[in-house]
Amino acid sequence: MKRQFVFTMFGAIFLILAGVIMAGSARPADTAMAPAIGATIEDFSLPDTDGKNHALSSLKGKNGTVLIFISVQCPISNGYNDRMAKLAADYNARGITVVGINSNKSESAADVKAHAAEKHLDFTILKDPGNKIADLLGAQHTPEAYYLDANNKLLYHGRIDSSVNPAQVQSNDLREALDEALAGKPIQKTTSLAFGCSIKRV
Repeated sequence: MKRQFVFTMFGAIFLILAGVIMAGSARPADTAMAPAIGATIEDFSLPDTDGKNHALSSLKGKNGTVLIFISVQCPISNGYNDRMAKLAADYNARGITVVGINSNKSESAADVKAHAAEKHLDFTILKDPGNKIADLLGAQHTPEAYYLDANNKLLYHGRIDSSVNPAQVQSNDLREALDEALAGKPIQKTTSLAFGCSIKRV
C-alpha cells in the first residue's frame, strides 16, 4: 500500500513537471517581449503583396518609420483604415514613412493586396511569413504601432489613439509622439496599451 502511494506521488509529480515544461516551451510568441524604448531595431526584409522583398532601410523616411501591424478581417484594425491612410499621407510629407505589416497566418498575400485596394490603403504593406517580425517586436494586436527614428531607434510603441470610434478619441497617442519627435522635443508618452484582435500566429 505504501509502495503504491509512493509510485502514485512520483507519477503525479512527473505529470506536474511535464506540464510546467510544456507550458514554458509552448507558443513562445505568446510571451514575446517588445524591445525597450530606446532599443535599436535591426534591419529586416519582408515581401510585399506581390512577393517583392523590401528592407526596412530602403523604406524608411529621413525622419524614420512607423510600423503598424494590421489585419484584413479584424474589425478593430478595419476601424482604423481611414486613419492609417491619413496618417501615412500626413507624415510622408514630413519625412516619416508608414509601413503596414500583416503577420496573420490565416490571411494570404492575395487577401492583403485585395483588402488594401478596396480600403484605399496606399502605403506599403508587407507580409510577415511565420510572424518572425511580429515575434521580434513582441507585437500582439492589430492594430499595433511602432515608431522608429532614422537610426531605427524605437521611440514609441502602442496604440494609434484611444478609441476605435473616432468620435470618442480622447488622445492621439501616435500622432502626439510623432509631432513631439519632429519638433525635437522629448516624447512624453513613449508607450501605451495597444488593443484590437490578436495576431494569428503559426
